[in-house]
Amino acid sequence: MRAAHLTRPARAVATRPDPVVLVAHGSRDPRAGAATRALVRAVRAARPGVPVSASWLDHTEPGPTEVLRALAGAGRHRAVLVPLLLTAAYHRRVDIPAAVAAARAAEPELAVRVTDVLGPTGAEVDGALLAALLRRLAEADPGRLDALVLAAAGTRDARARGSVGRVAAALGRELGVPVRVAYASAAPPSVGAAVARLRAAGARRVAVSAYFLAPGLFHDAVTAAARDAGAATISAPLTDAPELAGLVLRRVDAACAGSTRRLNGGPAVPAAPGPRVDAA
Repeated sequence: MRAAHLTRPARAVATRPDPVVLVAHGSRDPRAGAATRALVRAVRAARPGVPVSASWLDHTEPGPTEVLRALAGAGRHRAVLVPLLLTAAYHRRVDIPAAVAAARAAEPELAVRVTDVLGPTGAEVDGALLAALLRRLAEADPGRLDALVLAAAGTRDARARGSVGRVAAALGRELGVPVRVAYASAAPPSVGAAVARLRAAGARRVAVSAYFLAPGLFHDAVTAAARDAGAATISAPLTDAPELAGLVLRRVDAACAGSTRRLNGGPAVPAAPGPRVDAA
């Protein structure tokens, strides 16, 4: 009589989640770097087990190229890079691809997915971004307002300005008040001028929503101009708002699902999934 052969079930192979690298603009102001590191901690807390690192394009170290090369040196040849940018302007189109290309020139085995920016890239505005802006506005002043100015850094890129306008329109629909866009630099109108025009049109309580990811020179300038023009309140930057951490993870998930453009040549390499949580 022949012995029966037992078939053992195949053992599942555990996969490590791909590292996530956040890439901020960078600033000489130490508050900006602290804000980015706070967001890193928030993303780590929202998705335990996923390695999350900070990098900066300018003024602060390390840069994204250095972080990606260090990951490759540690045997992590796949990564997801998240631009901490609110518009898809020069830094997203030029600086970040150049940083990834430099890393891959030194480490050819690197496979890097780059997500969309955190601001809108199409007609729709992500609800998490709106929720984060509304959170900061309520924290600054939970009272009634008659009009709102959405204050952004400013850009000469018309498409990027259009995306800021879509955020302003979405805030207006949510709050039921007039919303105007203003800029700290590069494009009119200024925040002071926008506040003054709304007040001249009859708005008694004008608030300013800061469309910034971190504190620094621009937010300081916008705050001073808004106060001088008679604004009732101005919100803090988004920094580590839980909704923003959720939005970062949503961008990561979209990239891992292959729904964003990859900067690498060659065939797509599927990313190892991380433990999922619902984005705020």
